[in-house]
Amino acid sequence: MSVETQKETLGFQTEVKQLLHLMIHSLYSNKEIFLRELISNASDAADKLRFEALAKPELLEGGDPLKIRLSFDKDAKTLTLEDNGIGMNRAEVIAHLGTIAKSGTADFLKNLSGDQKKDSNLIGQFGVGFYSAFIVAEQVEVFTRRAGEAASAGVHWSSKGEGDFEVASIDKPERGTRIVLHLKAGEEEFADGWRLRNIVKKYSDHIALPIELPKEHYGEEKDKPAETEWETVNRASALWTRPRTEVKDEEYQEFYKHVGHDFENPLSWSHNKVEGKLEYTSLLYVPGRAPFDLYQREAPKGLKLYVQRVFIMDQADQFLPLYLRFIKGVVDSNDLSLNVSREILQSGPVIDSMKSALTKRVLDMLEKMAKDKPEDYKKFWKAFGQVLKEGPAEDFANKEKIAGLLRFASTAGEGEEQSVSLADYLGRLKDGQDKIYYLTGESFAQIKNSPHLEVFRKKGIEVLLLTDRIDEWLMSYLTEFDGKQLVDVARGDLDLGKLDSEEDKKAQEEIAKTKEGLIERLKGALGEQVAEVRVSHRLTDSPAILAIGEQDLGLQMRQILEASGQKVPDSKPIFEINPGHPLIEKLDGEPDEDRFVDLSHILFDQAALAAGDSLKDPASYVRRLNKLLVELSA
Repeated sequence: MSVETQKETLGFQTEVKQLLHLMIHSLYSNKEIFLRELISNASDAADKLRFEALAKPELLEGGDPLKIRLSFDKDAKTLTLEDNGIGMNRAEVIAHLGTIAKSGTADFLKNLSGDQKKDSNLIGQFGVGFYSAFIVAEQVEVFTRRAGEAASAGVHWSSKGEGDFEVASIDKPERGTRIVLHLKAGEEEFADGWRLRNIVKKYSDHIALPIELPKEHYGEEKDKPAETEWETVNRASALWTRPRTEVKDEEYQEFYKHVGHDFENPLSWSHNKVEGKLEYTSLLYVPGRAPFDLYQREAPKGLKLYVQRVFIMDQADQFLPLYLRFIKGVVDSNDLSLNVSREILQSGPVIDSMKSALTKRVLDMLEKMAKDKPEDYKKFWKAFGQVLKEGPAEDFANKEKIAGLLRFASTAGEGEEQSVSLADYLGRLKDGQDKIYYLTGESFAQIKNSPHLEVFRKKGIEVLLLTDRIDEWLMSYLTEFDGKQLVDVARGDLDLGKLDSEEDKKAQEEIAKTKEGLIERLKGALGEQVAEVRVSHRLTDSPAILAIGEQDLGLQMRQILEASGQKVPDSKPIFEINPGHPLIEKLDGEPDEDRFVDLSHILFDQAALAAGDSLKDPASYVRRLNKLLVELSA
């Protein structure tokens, strides 16, 4: 054992302590995954060394083939995993093995319930990596040295997975990392060659470098060789380079867990080799659940990039648009230079062409899932629907294709479930209907009974009900689908086209003429609060409604801008009245001008509340309403 110097004891980050406790107590039912996590880390370390060695070949230190070795000692109850990858220096050891440098950690911990089964799923969603070793080990030791540094720059890290860990400097002649697990009582099964082979085949067969175990010798002791013989127990070939017909579903699923750092199987995947003008292979996955940092657009994302099977980078985000940032997988190109860098990857015809083709492949995969596996697509939509809604604004070329993948609640659906596609809607158009109607709002409960829907209910016309905060912004880019215009039923002067008969239109015009005097009185009473007052064609039951000007911001967009501290452009609503409603008839006949003004303001404020807006002057509304109630009770 090397002499230890510069020894110090450090405390774990608070989140690490919590995560260790939860993992040790929640993942007991699937303990063997610790080996998959450690092998995955070792594979990443080899990938990073390959990449850094492109610029600095001396990091390879003699050129030993990259590999991972597993060994065990039944008597000492230890399991050792060793790689000759990039290794770590002292600062990296403290940073990587003492903290969780991952966005969303606090959110993750908030979501933990104490229910072991539920928390097990959440931990899988978050990813556990190195710390999973403590599921089976009472103590973990790490011996490591970064490639290119002196043998004296080795580091020894040790912890029992409780409050702290020790770090010391040691001599380590070989680069890379050796992890020694001192197994807990009852976990001796992991110091067994047959058991380890099975776990490697099950979870890590796809790892592209050899995973070696000591060769088992049966028979007499004297027949055993003096030196350990090693044998490779995995295929040791990059899974994406194999023909699709040779790869089982289980292998695709395990490879996803490696690249996606997920515990659950993906919903779908697409493995494709492109030959011809461009040559590359892609293996793309749709996850089954959203990561915690999905809505942080600046969070790390992208595909693992390889060039001619040499790892280049972990999060190459240039190959898919931002609205598909949830896709995981690998792209391996023959057409990019081996010394490729982030700067080179920013643009260029090869990158643009690959991005266009990979985007289309993902959208095709989602289309196929929606058609062939609707239940899976429901899961996908629940997890990633709001992110996909960013697509029409970002990707003009695929706008129609993305629009076909969107799902909405509707007046024809059951409750607030978002399961209606635009194609479904078009299949239910009324005779003479040439538009797709929708209404946006803060919540399903608020808009399902909106007065804006009254005429549509009366005529049996379906309206899409949009309640995600992004929806109004989405619809400013998605103005038509399959040649049909999308129309906000709360905006502008509602024109139902051929859905209104000539008789209806004539009757509306005649009624509007009879109410011209009332319209003028209302304009005078409401003054600067309104852009216009007019007779409504939308209402059947309510006395009045507020409509939005054709070019004005809707309530959703105003609230988003206000919440972000931005200045909201001035706009005034259009006040529409239902001429056949008893309250409007009573208002029309009101001789007392002061009372007329009070009643007009009460109707205006009630219309604002029905639209989901807040009152500018709630005290005046209450005063007027109380005054009216006193008069009625006198």
